[in-house]
Amino acid sequence: MSDWNPDLYKQFEDERTRPARDLLAQVGSIPSGTVFDLGCGPGNSTELLVGRFPGAQVVGTDTSEAMLASARERLPGCAFEQSDISVWRPASPAALIYANASLQWVPDHATLLPRLFAELAPGGTLAIQMPDNRDEPTHRLMRETAALAPWAEPIGNADARRTPMLGVGGYYDLLAPLAARVQVWRTAYQHPMADAAAIVEWVRATGLKPFVDPLSPALRASFLDAYTRRIAEAYPAHADGRLLLAFPRLFIVATKGAA
Repeated sequence: MSDWNPDLYKQFEDERTRPARDLLAQVGSIPSGTVFDLGCGPGNSTELLVGRFPGAQVVGTDTSEAMLASARERLPGCAFEQSDISVWRPASPAALIYANASLQWVPDHATLLPRLFAELAPGGTLAIQMPDNRDEPTHRLMRETAALAPWAEPIGNADARRTPMLGVGGYYDLLAPLAARVQVWRTAYQHPMADAAAIVEWVRATGLKPFVDPLSPALRASFLDAYTRRIAEAYPAHADGRLLLAFPRLFIVATKGAA
């Protein structure tokens, strides 16, 4: 894919940061050591970590140079590194590994999450939030539109880039044998949106990106037009004229036993 667009992502920054706040609220005390923000994006989640743990070294990581540049501008005193979560390892055991809306892009969770958990210091915490919206109209209609001509051939199977989710019970079973304490829960946020175009702008920054990136400018415009019409049909207006975008998210907080 092309690089991520921080400005597009930040259009709905307050809504995107709300799950990050909710995740951090369930993280208890942590041992001394480094706090890592995996997939830090433009630094909105990193900023929360700096505020919560003012005495800790906080390091943000991301694959996107554009996102890292935005994060460095936002938090010039913080450390940011380019890295791929699928192969990332800290130089020393981590006090907190925090991954807000990033691991859904990384494959093989059955291997990935135990590996990340093993990188924690005694008493450390692994905290994860992932969109769980594959079956929502936004994402179902992406796949349906992408399967039609003339977009199907250039797009291919773009949705395969999103790793399959294991479900609440699956993640609990994965981490419970390793952790002193595991919390897993799922929440559906309801975001009031101005219109169908606003919903499309939201998903263009994230989930829609693998679908539109392979398209020529003309095909991209026609795809977005067809997709927007389908979104307008799927999301009716409410009493104030706004549309409610349901956005389910899955949360995991697993704490390692003390030494």
